[in-house]
Amino acid sequence: MEKTSINLLCVIILYAIAVSLSGCYAAQSKKLLFVFGDSLFDPGNNQYLNNSGKVASTSWPYGMDMNNKSTGRFSDGLIVPDYIAQFANLSVDPPYLQPGADLTNGANFASAGGGVLDVNNGVLNLKQQLAYFKNVANLISKKVGEQEATKILSSSVYLFSFGGNDYFRFDSNYPNATQSERVAYMRLVVANLTNGFKEIYNMGGRKFAIQSVGPLGCLPVIKAVHPDTNGSCVKNFLTHANLNNKALSNQLSKMAKELSGFKYSIMDYFFNLLYRINYPTKYGFKEGKIACCGSGLYNGLNCGGGSYKLCSNPSEYLFFDGGHTSQKANRQIAELIWSGVPNVTGPYNVKQLFELS
Repeated sequence: MEKTSINLLCVIILYAIAVSLSGCYAAQSKKLLFVFGDSLFDPGNNQYLNNSGKVASTSWPYGMDMNNKSTGRFSDGLIVPDYIAQFANLSVDPPYLQPGADLTNGANFASAGGGVLDVNNGVLNLKQQLAYFKNVANLISKKVGEQEATKILSSSVYLFSFGGNDYFRFDSNYPNATQSERVAYMRLVVANLTNGFKEIYNMGGRKFAIQSVGPLGCLPVIKAVHPDTNGSCVKNFLTHANLNNKALSNQLSKMAKELSGFKYSIMDYFFNLLYRINYPTKYGFKEGKIACCGSGLYNGLNCGGGSYKLCSNPSEYLFFDGGHTSQKANRQIAELIWSGVPNVTGPYNVKQLFELS
């Protein structure tokens, strides 16, 4: 009788442990990834826009390293958010606009051409992406209940890549703008972006990951349309990107002090991409300044359109087309976002954000 009681007690204890572990696993599984941004993070949303014509990234050679499946990603293969999802053991987020997609396990709202400022350009800018995110939050709430939805939103990570298109537009339209005009515009962009973070925070979001603006003036497409620079990076575009990144970093630090529970990660995309442009072989590339696919100077234009050149091995190139990195480069960037050291990605990296309760 005594032996039976001990065995029964052991069974009860083991069951309690199993239930506890199951609860922990369930809590972990509710940490989702939500993605916002521009063409660097767009998984194919633009192909579903009613006002959109044929999107270049839905045709070969885009997707050539995904069994020649062109999904709308501006790459020969996967993009940064795809890898982040893999590293976090999550399913890859579907495009928000994809018909029939299950959006309650994470969603990607990024749109090629999208910017922070709400301009009428026919794509999904920050304001529209946030509106769509609210729709998803409501779907989650209906599925699991308001209380559980709040827990999911607070434990999930919000990944952003924004600002490049805003500065492309300004510096292309106003090449002779004064420094004070550039600073004023930058402050407008940063203020609108951080207000977007606050909207998500007010809905329960607490963990924010940002890929900073890259060295825009060094992209093949920018150098191709500014041949007078003789191959040098275009200064105005570099200046604005640098101003943005410093101001955004300061604002995020301020928000972390003022908003309870606000945690963030910002990856220094500017210098880490610049290092690869200038020293490609150090990072496993043969070419850092000329795109794999395109026409004109540096293969910077018209990948997939008209007469263009295509390299035989995109993994040897930092850039797949004039404005977007190759799959191999995307994985490297994703690894920096995921587990980069503090002087690259900080004050947290995304792995640490996911691990936070």
